[in-house]
Amino acid sequence: MSRINFSTALFTQSAPSIRECPPEEGAEVAFAGRSNAGKSSAINTLTGNHKLARTSKTPGRTQLINFFALSEQQRLVDLPGYGYAKVPLAMKQQWERNLSEYLRERRCLKGLVLLMDVRHPMREFDTMMLNWAVEAGMPVHILLTKADKLKRGPAQSTLLAVRKHLQEAQVDDLVSAQLFSSLKGTGLDQLKQKLVSWLRIEETPEEEAAETPEP
Repeated sequence: MSRINFSTALFTQSAPSIRECPPEEGAEVAFAGRSNAGKSSAINTLTGNHKLARTSKTPGRTQLINFFALSEQQRLVDLPGYGYAKVPLAMKQQWERNLSEYLRERRCLKGLVLLMDVRHPMREFDTMMLNWAVEAGMPVHILLTKADKLKRGPAQSTLLAVRKHLQEAQVDDLVSAQLFSSLKGTGLDQLKQKLVSWLRIEETPEEEAAETPEP
């Protein structure tokens, strides 16, 4: 199970809350980020399917938890975007409750990919998501997206600043960070390596025996 073909990702269902999510089986990794962080573009680049996760010119359009199957036991999850959406306060508060509940209670969730625009990292929502995840003991991998919008020097400086912040907050053992560009494909291999490590399914003795050829 160490190899994952991300291009096989298929949409399976949407859920308004954790109660409508698929059964607690296997392993899944969730993607979260502000509405303009490039979350859908990152998922589409990862899977090589530019129609998989819907991108919208209206930030915050995705208000459901969307599930994409990689195999019977492995899933990617697209969490609701948050930020500039012009929606009622009550709806935003409901989003927050659903996101918090999902991060705290979803047992098959193995990690959270938190996307931030490299030009505007560590905003209020980003910090809120990090706090939820750290309190739940959930590993987080930060994608500093749209790295192509900055020259190499400033982009690296931002990455180092974010890593320093994580170290000072004493969460760098649980939270990692990298640069990423959906447009250029920058950091794609690094992201895939992280996802494979999180989504690895431990094989049972029966499965191992079945894969071992007889002498």
